Amino acid sequence: MRADLGQVGREIATVRMFELRWGMLLAGAVWLAGCASTPPASFHALSPLPEARDRQASLTEGEFSLGIGPVTLPDFLDRPQLVTRPGANRLEVDEFQRWGGSLRADIVNILGENLAHLLGTSQVLILPAEVRVPVRYRLIADILRFEPGDDGQAHLKVRWALIDPAAETTRAMRESSYRQPYVSADPDSQVAALSACLGAFSREVAATLQGLPMSPRAASETVGSTLAD
Repeated sequence: MRADLGQVGREIATVRMFELRWGMLLAGAVWLAGCASTPPASFHALSPLPEARDRQASLTEGEFSLGIGPVTLPDFLDRPQLVTRPGANRLEVDEFQRWGGSLRADIVNILGENLAHLLGTSQVLILPAEVRVPVRYRLIADILRFEPGDDGQAHLKVRWALIDPAAETTRAMRESSYRQPYVSADPDSQVAALSACLGAFSREVAATLQGLPMSPRAASETVGSTLAD
């Protein structure tokens, strides 16, 4: 009788060991399948105007200097992932389509590159900056919308102003909206359309600046010595 009980115990232990190993193998297979089905992340960056990107000649100091900043974004846009707006009150965040760096910093840098080309000056400074230089005008902007919509277009809505630091006055204050169709719904096409919206905004800012007095003033604002966040 004792021998029979011992045999039964060994058989039960064997069955439990088999079940444990099978469970571990099954869990490992599920984990591997999950890893295999997870797509790799793609990273994107905005691009300047084609003529600014392909420019061969170096820029000179130009007639005046321009400071850019601060430029703000809503919290729902200021994130690593690409955000789309499939409905008026709904946003989608794509975990596998990401910006290559800070979206806000990318926007500011592209604005700087576009405006330097359009205005023909190398004196375009992202504020705040390490160097201390006088600026003739200062561009500040609150970006309210910057994402592809459900209408096949990328949208940019921005409230912006041009400040004359020397006179301590606002020379222009506007709210502007831009739309640019994208060729297809893939992220590359959508990012290209967003870049085109920034290009249109840059052209409007440049045209406004070109209608303002360009001569420098002795009491121009001096930029502080802290770095942007």
